[in-house]
Amino acid sequence: MRRPVLPTALLLLLLAGCTSAPGGGDDGDGGGDSAGEAAGHWRPTPGTAWQWQLSGRLDTSVDVPVYDIDGFDHGKATVAGLHEDGRKVICYVSTGAWEDFRPDADEFPAAVLGKGNGWEGERWLDIRATDVLEPLMAERLDMCRDKGFDAVEPDNMDGYKNETGFPLTGDDQLRYNRLIAKLAHDRGMAVGLKNDLDQIPDLADDFDFAVNEQCAQYGECADNQPFIDADKAVFHVEYELPTERFCADSRELRLSSMLKKYALDAWQEAC
Repeated sequence: MRRPVLPTALLLLLLAGCTSAPGGGDDGDGGGDSAGEAAGHWRPTPGTAWQWQLSGRLDTSVDVPVYDIDGFDHGKATVAGLHEDGRKVICYVSTGAWEDFRPDADEFPAAVLGKGNGWEGERWLDIRATDVLEPLMAERLDMCRDKGFDAVEPDNMDGYKNETGFPLTGDDQLRYNRLIAKLAHDRGMAVGLKNDLDQIPDLADDFDFAVNEQCAQYGECADNQPFIDADKAVFHVEYELPTERFCADSRELRLSSMLKKYALDAWQEAC
């Protein structure tokens, strides 16, 4: 989950526009990993360059081997086109929060909907209710698989650290996050751990890469080290720090870092 800093009106204004991203970035070797491929799914390695775009018209011109895009908003043709250009493609879906604008929103019973998570139209989910959520999340990951995605970025994976309206514990979160990882792996896709820094030591073996927001701003980037030590990529963005404030450290830590706007449109400035 992106940290809710911007007022809603400003966020909507940002979402209304889309700027072109500069090219740049090392296109590497496609971000593949022989151990991950042998296990039946892709596993990106540290330093793999990437692009993360969740709003605006998709710009496929950024010269990187990995694209992370919204799973609902894009179809088979888009994923296939990125594959033809030699890219791996990550499917962004929210697994820990309900979104009222998704086509399956009505399938979530009111009992599992908690407090708002800081983003308009979104509410935390009661991740303890796996009997309800597992089939719904399985359908979402079926969608990602059927569209040809290589991996999943499940968002809102740290509800237990937030005011969700439910008495969630760390054990509840570990159980749910491992369930999501298993659902992705069962469908032949890699899966990334989104934020949830405190549980990285427990979950690094269950996930194939990490996605992190603002670890430099909050002095948390070293917490991702278990992924790097396991030769797994950490895809990292900052929103408020200029690149000269974090890129040198990112290169030393072998993070895949870039500066983005909160709107997560096409614009990016990679390290």
